[in-house]
Amino acid sequence: MDNYSYHELNATLNLWGEDGKIQFGKDKEAARSYFLDNINQNTVFFHSLEEKLDYLIENEYYEKETLDMYSEDFVKDTFKQAYSHRFRFESFLGAYKFYTQYALKTFDGERYLERFEDRVVMTALMLGKSDEKLAHSLVEEIISGRFQPATPTFLNAGKKQRGEFVSCFLLRIEDNMESIARAVNSSLQLSKRGGGVALNLSNLREMGAPIKKIQNQSSGVIPVMKMLEDAFSYANQLGARQGAGAVYLNAHHPDIMRFLDTKKENADEKTRIKTLSIGVVIPDITMELAKAGEDMYLFSPYDVERIYGVPFGDISVTEKYQEMVDNAEIKKTKIKARVLFERIAELQFESGYPYIMYEDTVNNSNPVEGRINMSNLCSEILQVNTPTTYNNDLSYKEIGKDISCNLGSLNIAKVMESPDFAKTVDTAIRALTSVADSSYIDAVMSIAEGNRKSRAIGLGQMNLHGYFGKERIMYGDAESLDFTNIYFMTILFHALQASNKMAIETSDPFDNFEKSKYATGEFFTKYIDEKWEPETQRVADIFKTAKIDIPTRQDWADLRDSVMLYGIYNQNLQAVPPTGSISYINNSTSSIHPIASQIEIRKEGKLGRVYYPAPYLTNDNREYFQDAYEIGPEKIIDIYAAASQHVDQGLSLTLFFKDTATTRDVNRAQIYAWRKGIKTIYYIRIRQLALEGTDVEGCVSCML
Repeated sequence: MDNYSYHELNATLNLWGEDGKIQFGKDKEAARSYFLDNINQNTVFFHSLEEKLDYLIENEYYEKETLDMYSEDFVKDTFKQAYSHRFRFESFLGAYKFYTQYALKTFDGERYLERFEDRVVMTALMLGKSDEKLAHSLVEEIISGRFQPATPTFLNAGKKQRGEFVSCFLLRIEDNMESIARAVNSSLQLSKRGGGVALNLSNLREMGAPIKKIQNQSSGVIPVMKMLEDAFSYANQLGARQGAGAVYLNAHHPDIMRFLDTKKENADEKTRIKTLSIGVVIPDITMELAKAGEDMYLFSPYDVERIYGVPFGDISVTEKYQEMVDNAEIKKTKIKARVLFERIAELQFESGYPYIMYEDTVNNSNPVEGRINMSNLCSEILQVNTPTTYNNDLSYKEIGKDISCNLGSLNIAKVMESPDFAKTVDTAIRALTSVADSSYIDAVMSIAEGNRKSRAIGLGQMNLHGYFGKERIMYGDAESLDFTNIYFMTILFHALQASNKMAIETSDPFDNFEKSKYATGEFFTKYIDEKWEPETQRVADIFKTAKIDIPTRQDWADLRDSVMLYGIYNQNLQAVPPTGSISYINNSTSSIHPIASQIEIRKEGKLGRVYYPAPYLTNDNREYFQDAYEIGPEKIIDIYAAASQHVDQGLSLTLFFKDTATTRDVNRAQIYAWRKGIKTIYYIRIRQLALEGTDVEGCVSCML
């Protein structure tokens, strides 16, 4: 195989070797060959670091301001520090993803100007914000693979021609033309800058509602969806990282069935929505009515706002349900609750959508003041928003609070090997906070205001399945649940501690801290009153061996006292996103869900199919890498439930079903998730079996 190309070598991963084993070595060879045949030949050569940096600044590739925060000697030392690690990509796909998506290229796109180490240094310098100690720590954490900033940060840091560092934006829309117009404009502005945008449509009056008291005037939510879809499509012509859009609607909105039908494959072209994702906000009452086989009422948002004086999305439907049913002034229609869930499951079979947010679960576990009425594009951001009002000329009368989130993830397998666990978490929290402090999105004032007030961040986790495989723990068994519970609890402790330290250093807790469950101490009660210790010997041993102290009741009591006294700097701290490209470059399994296949097959532009071996998978531990379809939704939900109780925002949860699944199975999983306290469901995937006769002899993934 001496003269095989890197693409052919990588493809060999998917063929059993002569000894009946997976050929992992070939993937390593593919990565090496990729560098020798492609990267090294097409990287611009510089004689020294000075020459390189001068060239990149002069030609407006690098942002001079990022480097000017530090002395020349320090910058030199930081590059030396990164290169001394002798970093190597663990897989071909990792290298391929980095060089096609992240590495700085010449403007004509033909040659590379950076290696992985350079990207790490520029990210660390930008996030360090002249703090040399933090910049050095960040280089260590990122290049060792323990912490990985999310794509917008890692892609854009230190580049002159760049998008935003922020991953996600969430906007609410009010029931008036001014707000709708602004939402379209904001969607254009934010997706142009490379972020995903989600919008809440629950406040909009339904189809046929009065306008200026004249009946049957409003055309409801679908035309607004159409405008938003066009805005995103147009903005996506502009940049390399495309911003996608999502819209959320409350299950009790009168347009709910029309809203869902926009995703039907056979929908009328006038109403079909192709490129927007959709999500449904489901209160507890909807679940109860479906369980009892009863009708559910849909309420006119126009009437609800008129009577209660607040928009429909800001009231608790569960709490007010009977009251609204009894109120003759609120126009209402009814449908069978089970029909709604059947329709949702049918659509999920077709496209994976809609996302689901369990409204009451989310609000019951929300530690800060205000109401959560929507999530984001990947369903892990759960924050509170407030309305914006406009003057006739569309200037701001009152700037509300919209939401953005800066994400980054810890690689669980590597963090468990960290020489200083607390420091790793502290560095990650400071890095994400630095993104919040460096983001001024003036194009959308409500986002800028929300960011200024809340400094919300989302520290995620990934590689849980890789870690379990490495430690020979089965995903979904007692030890895996025990580990997930203790690990996430320990992460929460150190994340709060880091945020508390920053509040002490700045004397500036997040806006409205005094009205949060942190300020009253209520948030900490369960950690002080209950015992949080490993239930299995194996997990106790794992933490002991790793020299990671599990926080005791006393530790929690001390932290509570400090937080009540000084506050915390960030309104939100954790969220578990569906880590995509960053998992490949970091050699991680995606997020905390199980692998979809031992050898993952991805379609990659020019190359066609690319193969990615599950991290830490060997020919000897394959039994510990069951795929998500084998594991089934219940065990996945159990793992997510163990983690959810320690995460203040959401966890992006994809559910996997065998090819024999029915819509009833999907509904059962939704009920199981709700009972277990899951906050959101992102996506549904049904296994597609290969057509008979198309499987290839000797193919690894055909056998799995």
